[in-house]
Amino acid sequence: MRGMSGSSESLERRGRSPDAGQEASEDTGLPRQAWTLLFELMHAHMRNFPALAAEFELSPVQAHVVRQLGEGPLAMSTLANYLSCDASNVTGLVDRMEARGLVERRSSEQDRRVKMLVLTEAGVALRERLLERLAEPPELIAALSDEDLRALRDIMRRALRSQ
Repeated sequence: MRGMSGSSESLERRGRSPDAGQEASEDTGLPRQAWTLLFELMHAHMRNFPALAAEFELSPVQAHVVRQLGEGPLAMSTLANYLSCDASNVTGLVDRMEARGLVERRSSEQDRRVKMLVLTEAGVALRERLLERLAEPPELIAALSDEDLRALRDIMRRALRSQ
């Protein structure tokens, strides 16, 4: 991603630790530093996502779909936009999930031409287990002190509240 070239790993390779900023640019670069470190943490954790999805016999994309569908019925075209793919790709994806009994297609109440996707009871149960597994913090986060965890939680709440 653009703007992410200053990863903590690349900073360390260049002989600087990720938290050893230059004093003069500390104030102006602080948001960028914080975002870069947060991005690096999430990126490192998401490398494990394919294996986590496989625990539920899902592809990573199917796991994202199960997670997304828990928020309510979703038009197939909206799902295609969410996945940044063509609607024809969603058809095959949904066919496989429907064959497993995880989702079903329903006609929209507003426009019967529009197909809505909803989780079945089996899909809801799988989603609950998946979300429980996704909520398990990485070891590096779990090892933080309670004080640091509270501070991190509160900071993230404030950041998300402003969206």
